[in-house]
Amino acid sequence: MNCFITLDVSDTIKERCWDQREALPWEPKCAICGRYGEYICDKTDDDICSLECKQALLCRVANSQSLVGLSSRKKLPATDECFYVRDSDDKTASLFSTDKTESLRRKLEIQVKGELDVAPTLSFSSCNFPQKLLKNIEAAEYDSPTPVQMQAIPAALTGKSLLVSADTGSGKTASFLVPIVSHCVNIRLEGSLHQRKPLAMVLTPTRELCIQVEEHAKLLAKSLPFKTALVVGGDALAGQRHRIEGGVELVIGTPGRLIDLLTKHDIELDGVTIFVLDEVDSMLQRGFRDQVMQIFQSLSQPQVLMYSATISQDVEKMAKAMEKDIIVISVGKPNRPSEAVKQVAIWVESKHKKQKLFDILMSRQHFIPPVVVYVGSRLGADLLSNAITASTGMKALSIHGEKSMKERREIMRSFLVGEVPIIVATGVLGRGVDLFGVRQVIVFDMPSSIKEYIHQIGRASRLGEEGTAILFVNDENKSVFPELIRILKSAGAPLPRELVNSRYAVDSFFGGKGQKRRRRGC
Repeated sequence: MNCFITLDVSDTIKERCWDQREALPWEPKCAICGRYGEYICDKTDDDICSLECKQALLCRVANSQSLVGLSSRKKLPATDECFYVRDSDDKTASLFSTDKTESLRRKLEIQVKGELDVAPTLSFSSCNFPQKLLKNIEAAEYDSPTPVQMQAIPAALTGKSLLVSADTGSGKTASFLVPIVSHCVNIRLEGSLHQRKPLAMVLTPTRELCIQVEEHAKLLAKSLPFKTALVVGGDALAGQRHRIEGGVELVIGTPGRLIDLLTKHDIELDGVTIFVLDEVDSMLQRGFRDQVMQIFQSLSQPQVLMYSATISQDVEKMAKAMEKDIIVISVGKPNRPSEAVKQVAIWVESKHKKQKLFDILMSRQHFIPPVVVYVGSRLGADLLSNAITASTGMKALSIHGEKSMKERREIMRSFLVGEVPIIVATGVLGRGVDLFGVRQVIVFDMPSSIKEYIHQIGRASRLGEEGTAILFVNDENKSVFPELIRILKSAGAPLPRELVNSRYAVDSFFGGKGQKRRRRGC
């Protein structure tokens, strides 16, 4: 074929990597899967084993800048594919690959704390997944794993408990769902369990995030022996109980509703072997700690996978309470906004915020639909969405916790399909939810927590795509000035003069004891 230089032109080129044999110690190895590198890719000069791995390699090369750009915005050379480490009985090879593993982690800005001897994988096909799962991954347009998926997926497959931190929109959901689907399907196909009890559980802080996780799980598990149960408020508890009792592999729910299910009904969860906490810091902020621990204690020592874009001391304490030897994986700069999001802070007095918002929405230069506008209260969301529609003529809807599940589903559908260009939301949309197509958010009401701000503006960037976050700020937000200024300065964002000159911002320029040093110098 024209696209390959073959070692033996008389042989038919291998279509799939599993058609290729393992490489002998002295032979070239495939840059994607590590099998016998029988061919040389004409576009990169890398060793490859089959047409399948060639395609994976070319996709990797084409997407490397955007994928690695989640952390460094630098392109990873195609030759780095050989850093993928396969299991081997050759001790010399293992020692050699340890150095290369660390090199690859540095390039991807992956930090690992704890004993983890598995390298990042640069190809889903290298993880020994069921072939149907690989086809579903491809159909879901996951061409190549993102940095967090490269390390978290093979780490989760080892059975070790993990605490994972990565930028918002970096692919964390797939990094725990792919191992879950693989684990559950393998167990069902082996037929080792006759009763169809739940094998995995995912907890999230909001209904919207639960719905999204279930949709992703169904997509990855299409045509496989894998069923899910959604356990959230707003839907009948009896129906949720009936679905679990009918036999499911994965339960996805919010802590409060799962506690209701456990206390009111005798649901058997002794088969759960993987327990996922998504956006765990948000759960703690919402006061779910006791409920989460109660659910965890009802399980039989499962593997724990904890995920969040920000990790606090409270999160670390909770992780250690569940698993003493938990592995910590962080990608990029912890507790910092995605570098792909351009932050624009505007000093606006409260009485002028509505007009400033209308000006932005009516500007062809500054309005980039679809847009999410974040506010601090449910009433504020309703009033502001009505005001936007009345003043600009553009349709805007509000979403918050007091709306029914039916309303919230229909609002999200209308927004995601483009029928509604503007959605006004409380923090219910600030955590974990993939808002496909959104490249602009406007923080109308600055939250009281910088971590919540990081999550909100992260909605403007998915998988490293560039986005813009506009923030309205004034003296009512004085409690976060020091941290906010540090965040804006680290991102190279311009600082409003009023913010810099505010007496509440002094700590950010002089450090923790800056005020005391200034007084001594007077």
